[in-house]
Amino acid sequence: MLKKIIYSTLLSLLPLGIQSVNAQDVLDNYLKTTSENNAALKSAFSEYRATLEMLPQAKALPDPNVMFQYFTTPLLLEMGKQRFNLSASQMFPWFGQLKTQEQAAAEMAKAKYESFINDRNKLFYEVKSTYSKLYVQHKSVQITEENLRLLRSMRELARIGFEGGKGSFVNVLRADMEIAEMENNLAYLKDSELPLRAEFEKLLNTKTSGSLTFPDTLWKDSLPDAKTVLLDSIAANNPSLKKMDYEIASWEKQMEVAKKMGYPSFSLGAGYMNMAKREETSGHIHNNGKDMYMFPEIGVMIPINRKKYNAMVNEAKYKSESAAYQKINMANELTSEMEMGYRDYLDAQRRVILYTRLHELAKNARELLLSTFSAAGTDFEEVLRMQEQELIYALELEDARAMLNTSVAYINYLTGKE
Repeated sequence: MLKKIIYSTLLSLLPLGIQSVNAQDVLDNYLKTTSENNAALKSAFSEYRATLEMLPQAKALPDPNVMFQYFTTPLLLEMGKQRFNLSASQMFPWFGQLKTQEQAAAEMAKAKYESFINDRNKLFYEVKSTYSKLYVQHKSVQITEENLRLLRSMRELARIGFEGGKGSFVNVLRADMEIAEMENNLAYLKDSELPLRAEFEKLLNTKTSGSLTFPDTLWKDSLPDAKTVLLDSIAANNPSLKKMDYEIASWEKQMEVAKKMGYPSFSLGAGYMNMAKREETSGHIHNNGKDMYMFPEIGVMIPINRKKYNAMVNEAKYKSESAAYQKINMANELTSEMEMGYRDYLDAQRRVILYTRLHELAKNARELLLSTFSAAGTDFEEVLRMQEQELIYALELEDARAMLNTSVAYINYLTGKE
């Protein structure tokens, strides 16, 4: 009878691990949903698009100046009565200033784009990390439920053993204590899904209908390159560093713009003077009442306030220096984060191997102890202790699997890998 109960208990646990789900495709769909719906990412993209609109502004000429002058009392001139004047002029900055302004705006737009890419990559990392946490929570509930069923079967064994004179009723009470504690832990694990799911839905900016899809065993991500290659990839591909490069280039162009603004600007225009005939004059006046056209009108704007333009040059220079120092500091921080991320990656690999082995050993030890207890009715406390150890190793194994994938996702984020 005891062996039949043990056999049926082990059989009831088998179906939980035979279904296979391609959760990687599911995660890709979640990433796609995030990229389409996340409000913060949309904001970053709109900011990038707004920066693109600076390009036509930067290369545009100043607005032309049109002036109309009307004389309520016509001005008497030799050639007639001047009734009104009309003139138009266009200012032209120093040679190459508009082109340089456009280049500066283009570099800043590139910086904004890299900022958007960094926000997107960071968001994808957060989605992957939260999904891994949800997987661990899901598996923790599943494993705890399996162990709870096993504990109840063990309690039944203890009760049957006590009734058959092979054990003490204390064994039943011990099993009841373990069951009560595990039921409390299970309730807490189920409650813990709510804040994690809320965080996941916040990243997706949408409600997830039904239950989330998880694999029976989390797939194992890996890094294709050595650590030295990954460190080089940070310097070459990290969007935050590329953003700083474009900002430095933009400020250098701004220095050129400031210098050119200190040079003279030219205006080119035309004028029209409306004239009426002078009737009161005696004799013949050549071109009496004939309108007058003046073309071209040429003007020069001379920037006299040199302190203003020197200050603009210095401002751009210091901004460029500041961005360069920020890049150095950011590169150092990213290198440090990469070292810690790679350490976590190696640690997760070791933990997966360790807890896979320990879980298998604990499971075998528990089954042997359970068989001994079934035969002799002794060492029930040792069975409970080993079963608890098996549960701990199973949970640690799933946590290590999740940490492995999270570490890979974080390193990919640092290296700028999409």
